[in-house]
This record gives sequence, C-alpha cells and structure tokens, in this order.
Amino acid sequence: MITSELYHYKNDVYTLTVYAQKVPLKTAFRISRGAKIAADVLVITLSSEQHTGWAEAVPYKRYGESYQQAVEQIHDVVVRSSCLSDLRNAINRIDSGAAKNALDCALWDLQAKLSNSTVLNLLPPLQPQLTQITSVITAQTLSINSPDEMAKAALNLMDAPLIKVKLDGDAVLQRMRAIHAASPHSQFIIDANEAWSFEQLKSYVKELVKLNVVLIEQPLAESQDWALSEFDSPIALCADESCHTAEGLECLVDRYRVINIKLDKAGGLSEALNMVKKARSLGLDIMVGCMVGSSLAMAPAMIVAQYATYVDLDGPVLVAQDRSYKFDIIAGYLTALDWSLWGGPHENPEIGLFDVRR
Repeated sequence: MITSELYHYKNDVYTLTVYAQKVPLKTAFRISRGAKIAADVLVITLSSEQHTGWAEAVPYKRYGESYQQAVEQIHDVVVRSSCLSDLRNAINRIDSGAAKNALDCALWDLQAKLSNSTVLNLLPPLQPQLTQITSVITAQTLSINSPDEMAKAALNLMDAPLIKVKLDGDAVLQRMRAIHAASPHSQFIIDANEAWSFEQLKSYVKELVKLNVVLIEQPLAESQDWALSEFDSPIALCADESCHTAEGLECLVDRYRVINIKLDKAGGLSEALNMVKKARSLGLDIMVGCMVGSSLAMAPAMIVAQYATYVDLDGPVLVAQDRSYKFDIIAGYLTALDWSLWGGPHENPEIGLFDVRR
C-alpha cells in the first residue's frame, strides 16, 4: 500500500491524522462507470490517552467527493471540538459521506479501547441486541467482462452460494446465461449501477428469474427510479444510489423492497444503525454493501451485516494487499470480525506504521 499524510491535528485531548492510501487490487475491477486497478482510500487515526482508533473510507467521485473535500470537512469538525464529546456532536452535524464515515468509525474504535471493551457494548438499543459478531454469507463479485471471461470467473468461485454480477446495459442475458451455466447452484445479485432503461428491466426480469437472480441493484438512474412504483417486479429490487441515509426512506417503499446500506454513503456506523431501525419499521429488507477497500472498511459494516438479508462485503478478496488482521471468505462465508482489527480493546500494532503518536 502506498501511504501519504494529508492532514494532522492535535489538541490537549486527542490527536487526529488523515492519510491517503492506494490499495492495489488483484485484477482490474470493472463496473458500468469504468475500471480501476487500485482502491484510493482515506484512513483516519484518532488517539487519546495512549489509545488509538482508526477507520477507512472511500471518497467517491459519483457523489462529488475527493480527498481535498474530505480533509476540508474533517478540518471544520476538529477545529470546533476540544474534547471527544464535542467531536461526536460535530460529526453528527456534518453531511453524510466518506469523511463522516471515517470520523464516526474511528471514534467508535477509540471509544471501545478507552472503555476496555468492544463496540458491541457501546451500541444503541436495537433488537436483537448483539452479543457477538458471527460469520455471514457474503456475495462474491464478478466485474464486467465478456460472457466467456465472466463464466470462467464464476467457475473459479466453485458454486459460491451468492454471486454479485456487475453489468452494464450490454449483453445482459448473454452474460447471465454463461455465468449461470458455469455456476448453476449459485444465487445471483445483479448490480447495474444505474445503466438500464425501464424497458430493458421489464424485458430482462422474466428470464433472469429462471437464472437464479434473486436481487437487482439500482437498475435505473436515481433520477428515473420513480418509474419503478408502477412495476411489480418478480425479482426484488434494491436501492443503492437512490439510498443514502434514513431521511427519505419512506419515498422508496413503493419502488424497492431492499435498501443497500453502505457506510460511505450513510456517513458511518451510527447512521447505518439508524437506517436499519427505520428500514425495518417500513418493511424494507436490508443489504449491506461496500466500496472497494480493505478489511478495515468492512469491519464496522460487519455489525450491520448481522441485521441484513443480503451481505456484499467481499472487499478483502479483491485487494492484493490487506490489513494484518483481515477477513477471509471460506465456502462463501465471511469470517467473523477480529477485534484486533477494529472495535475491540486490543491495540492494533499495524496502526504504528502510520507514526501517529508524535
């Protein structure tokens, strides 16, 4: 990983440092909006009383985010905060996005260490109240390629129980037929990333049901998804780009059956848990997803995964270089969270690589 420091702040109570990291991927990752060979992530370390919390987030161009914007948001928060309670209040007031996610989750991690406990003992009431973080089935992602290449990639997953297929608007059925033939016992999530028209969606769904597709993420552009209120889809539809925070979830009820909670969109674990509570009250199912990043980004999302019908946290298998305490995927299951990575009382020695205690 290539690391560079972007920002450093210190007062009498805490020290905060922001880093840019480039995390190389095993292979090029392609979606309908383009391809990448590395994940450009933001890492925050937050230290107080000889303890350090940390977190990772991804400023996302689709939402107009950048490293510079994130640093400006973080600066505005910390200069108004003389203590950790001030910092928490300031975080709650800023806009959702990657900067808020990193601040929120780094503070959760630090507070767990300061209390010599785990994040589970700090969570707000939400039924069922969690006592442990268990392994879950996660989707494993196929990026866009030719039908033959995508079929080969699916075959390498050896009938994974759940496969997520990135698609654009071209050769949709040809690709899915090839993938299904290669992995006939798998269930599939299709992520169109806003690339389809309403007419395409209507023309695809009947055959996609026969190909074990159980969920379609954001088939239409966010500005066009009003059309879904008139459509009785035989496959559950999931809001992704149309869903950010708990605010406005009511508007999605007649369009989608599932919402995709991503901490980078929501602005951290705190708002993600608010979304879980509200979605359940509205009868919406929950998917927890991620941007492409390391196991550190997946760690707080694994708490949300305990409440989710669909989990898509396969970032650890996409990166070529991961954190020291990392997630694995075994027979389709994402292993349980190691508290030494994030959210527990143990200091992670890897944080020392960032030289945060100045």
